[in-house]
Amino acid sequence: MKNLKIKPLTKEQILISADRLTRFKHPEEKYLRVFREIITGNLIEPKYKKSDLEKTDYEQIKKLAECIINYSLENLSYQNSENFLINQRLYDYEKSVFDINAETKKLLKNKINYSAIIELIDTTCCKNLRWLKHLATSTDIEKDRKKFALKFPIKKVIIAEGATEETLLPEFAKICGYDFDKEGIFVISAGGKNQVVKLYYKLIESLKLPIFILLDKDAKENLEEIKPKLRKKDRIHLVACGEFEDMLPRELIKRTLNDELSNISIIETNVLNQDLPTVEILEEVFKTRGMHELKKAEFAKMIKRNIRDSQDISGEIRQIINEIKTGFDKIEEKINSNS
Repeated sequence: MKNLKIKPLTKEQILISADRLTRFKHPEEKYLRVFREIITGNLIEPKYKKSDLEKTDYEQIKKLAECIINYSLENLSYQNSENFLINQRLYDYEKSVFDINAETKKLLKNKINYSAIIELIDTTCCKNLRWLKHLATSTDIEKDRKKFALKFPIKKVIIAEGATEETLLPEFAKICGYDFDKEGIFVISAGGKNQVVKLYYKLIESLKLPIFILLDKDAKENLEEIKPKLRKKDRIHLVACGEFEDMLPRELIKRTLNDELSNISIIETNVLNQDLPTVEILEEVFKTRGMHELKKAEFAKMIKRNIRDSQDISGEIRQIINEIKTGFDKIEEKINSNS
């Protein structure tokens, strides 16, 4: 495109953009947001405001963003490329995961110089960028996902209520011999039982992948909201004993607290054996032992650091992991038998 005055993206900005474009999110949403931000932030002339871009055709938005990215790579001494294998593979992947309309396809059919971008990616980058790099040479990307634990391409989604499940489910599954990153399992923390319902409703509008929903025991009403819209390939598990923290073995909790409180005090067994919800017990321990307020996300990270082996996995957690695994395997068998 001629007569454009561009402020080049830095190496870091290019990597951030590539990261955001390859995350698990509907392509229309992520591509529009990233492309519009690049145009408003790095196109000096002609100048576009956010309101201008909301009225601009997707094809024009794509061409402007593509031009800015490729110009920025040239500015970093990377040659332009006519190799668009990665672009095609990204397009094919997004189409396999989401229902995509004709306008969104315009955004995906771009000529971004990914051959240059992958030169910026190293082994410390996030998994989706490492997957992006593998797209340049892989002959079987699913085998590469298993070999290198890339997580992508995503094959199944788990929706859970909170950060505890998001942090600990993959760790427990790995000990059970089912590595989420190798199997392409993506866990989303919805932020509460009501948000689980909203997120499920939103995802099933376009997501082609199977979804596993994990709800706490008190979410029976939410379960009933989901049931009428539950697709045949999706599954739900309602925690039998309360919430996720209630499924954690007491010995694991005790070890974790003693590790965190090593310079303060030791937790007595009877404190944890009270007939109360685990979170209530933890809130009292945190308050009385100088640990301030219990934050579930932070406590989950503490637990993760103290998991040792299969003895730290309760029966119901093992059951949930098995449901995720076997449910997925059955869907895969059905897909393969129909192909």
